[in-house]
Amino acid sequence: MTPDPDAKLIEQGRKLFAGDWQFIWASPSIETLPPEAGLEVAFAGRSNVGKSSLINALTGRNALARTSHTPGRTQELIFFEGPDGAGFRLVDMPGYGYASAPKAKVASWTALIHKFLQGRSTLARVYLLVDARHGIKDIDLDVLKTLDKAAVSYQVVLTKADQVKPANADARREPKKLRQAKHLTPLP
Repeated sequence: MTPDPDAKLIEQGRKLFAGDWQFIWASPSIETLPPEAGLEVAFAGRSNVGKSSLINALTGRNALARTSHTPGRTQELIFFEGPDGAGFRLVDMPGYGYASAPKAKVASWTALIHKFLQGRSTLARVYLLVDARHGIKDIDLDVLKTLDKAAVSYQVVLTKADQVKPANADARREPKKLRQAKHLTPLP
């Protein structure tokens, strides 16, 4: 009997994320990005949506990516590298939208996000995190348009869904903005 290919892939993923992940680089601008190497997976979303928390959960580390209750603490592109030889990086992106920071600084890192998403050849996938309590916003749609223009593979991930009342769950899964966006399909 041959092993289930899905089970084999799941086990490979488990081993990858259970490995030794390390911070390797912080980039406040496009000019300071690390040299391209291997594949990169980025986590984008509004401030305090849970990007850093998801990275910590995936890697089984409590403090690999810094988390904060204050919106706007991550102000650079933060790169983490997987176990030796994996050729795989995770990128914790600054949040966009509201932040406890000067407007000029928020505008600067929002521009950095869009430039990074448009021109990084090693960027294999972007996970766009959306707070299920609030649904997709116009600013999220702007990021999705940037990803579409750059032909970057992405997936929308709802976070904080455990905090949505059951009566509101269906409305959050298929909000009007998602139905209007031609490039997105509603969740089943």
